[in-house]
Amino acid sequence: MKGPLVRIALVSAPWNLLETPSLPLGILSAAAAGCQRPPEVQEFYANLDWADYLLDASGGDLTPADYGYVANLGVWYGMGDWVFTSALYDQPDWHRAEFTAHLERVGVPPGRSFEMAQHAERFVELTARRILASDPDVVGFSSTFQQNIASLALARRIKQLRPEVRTLMGGGNCAGSMGAAIHRNFDYVDYVISGEAEDSFVEFVDHLDGYREVSEVAGLSWRAEDGSTVVNKPAGAVRMESAPCPDYRAWFEAVNASAVRPFIQPKLLYEAARGCWWGEKHTCTFCGLNQLTIGFRSRPAEQVLAHLREMIERYRLLDVVAVDNILDMAYLKSLLPQLAAEDWDLHFYYEIKSNLREADVRLLRRAGLVQVQPGIENLSSRVLKIMEKGVHATQNVVLLRDCEENDITVDWNYLYGFPGESDEDYDEVLAQFPALAHLQPPAGSVRIILERFSPYFERPELGFGLRRPAAHYEHLYDLPPDELQEIAYQFVTDERGIGADKAAEVRAAVRQWRAAYPQSSLTLAPDEDGSLTLADRRTGWPQREVRLAAGCEAAAYTALLKPRRVEAVAAELGIAAADLEALVADWQRQGLVFREGGRVVALATRCTSIKSGEA
Repeated sequence: MKGPLVRIALVSAPWNLLETPSLPLGILSAAAAGCQRPPEVQEFYANLDWADYLLDASGGDLTPADYGYVANLGVWYGMGDWVFTSALYDQPDWHRAEFTAHLERVGVPPGRSFEMAQHAERFVELTARRILASDPDVVGFSSTFQQNIASLALARRIKQLRPEVRTLMGGGNCAGSMGAAIHRNFDYVDYVISGEAEDSFVEFVDHLDGYREVSEVAGLSWRAEDGSTVVNKPAGAVRMESAPCPDYRAWFEAVNASAVRPFIQPKLLYEAARGCWWGEKHTCTFCGLNQLTIGFRSRPAEQVLAHLREMIERYRLLDVVAVDNILDMAYLKSLLPQLAAEDWDLHFYYEIKSNLREADVRLLRRAGLVQVQPGIENLSSRVLKIMEKGVHATQNVVLLRDCEENDITVDWNYLYGFPGESDEDYDEVLAQFPALAHLQPPAGSVRIILERFSPYFERPELGFGLRRPAAHYEHLYDLPPDELQEIAYQFVTDERGIGADKAAEVRAAVRQWRAAYPQSSLTLAPDEDGSLTLADRRTGWPQREVRLAAGCEAAAYTALLKPRRVEAVAAELGIAAADLEALVADWQRQGLVFREGGRVVALATRCTSIKSGEA
């Protein structure tokens, strides 16, 4: 007869975002039902507790907004991880001078991270004791982005207080060699699961219950009798239809009891697909998706709809963030029409590919996909080809125009620094940025970084031969260089592509675009006589009405609502290519079309966007 059920504490450490539950904890809590003897699972949202603690300990001075600054911006500089180094190493202000110098070099303000660090050790002590008060057999930490150091500090203190409690880590920070490196270097972490964990977690619990050998748990790192790390065979890719709907009841109970609740707008997280159907064929050269799990898999549309209905009804929320890497194109004919028919008034965030048709964009809006991340990245076709994006620059512009027409928010950044790009790739495009003032600008412009698992990382011959862990890692981990190399996800390398001067031009042009956008519009309206009227209200351009005469002018501009070559449009309309070329050149001077890579596309939208208040 078996003994008591295994008791497991699952922990979401800082700096998981405050407004969203932990998808890993929600999935694992639900997946536990598949164990031979389902364990007793208790969830601890230490990220919420940390924000509460800061607010209370500072007398309201360290706010959720301060937390958000570190959680969002700090992820690229190790800011949140550094806050907990004093708790991990029992040394106040651990490497503070070096870390401060690092932030100064990259020009990033520390926010309130130094004040927060003064509270980390006490918080870890209190949280470790609170977790142990639940009398767990195992404490599991899900670690992604900046959750490593806080998780390690908690695991260390838990083992100090109660050595018999076993500790487990998993999540994105444990993928591939990173998981084995964590296990080798931190002896207070008993087990690490690498890869997708739904099945491995069940196997691990079954091992603890005596139903299988430790060597049979896929993706698990564990210790042999001599203390060496043993890494089991990798876990296979999970079939999405077998992955459970995440259970967020414990998170909602925690967030509703939290002092941060008035400061945030909760959102649901959902995962309909994993991998990337484009990456299976042509992985974007800078993309750090793990190649072991890049194979695309998606849930049946009926299951997605059932899960969404269950979550919306249970949690009474309509804000949903899809964590999929890319929208399954089959959903355009299955899931999205069903979502549109439900009329839920969803606010759905989704990652998409930028080559969607106008009808597809309209469908996104009707289905509630009102915020998208389309991976635009750049507006030079040559640079996009270097990236292996598989789209033409004019397709990216069309998506921006169609999203503007349909009141869909577009999240994107302008990337540069690709091996083989040149100043000329940017000059032609930057000159046309003012014409795009009415379309949604990038949030910023940044030089790409080298990420583990990306083609640029795996294939040095593509241009990045030198690679060493990003500078912040040496201020986070007390490890030798070879182990730091294995645990890091971000790397520094020699700069490629455009130089500092041209990069500064790109950043300045993006800032100007961002400043111009809120007040800008360029709209197109047909007149009864067959002519077209363009109302130009863009910042930096004459405020005017431009009339395109019925016949050749109106027909050509209409034809260019889709990216076309001048010669093809001229042949279609039966006019001389030279005459149309002269007309298009004049339109380009007026900023009415965008021209790049041999194609031309009209820029006017057919209605004003919601930002204008006239829609």
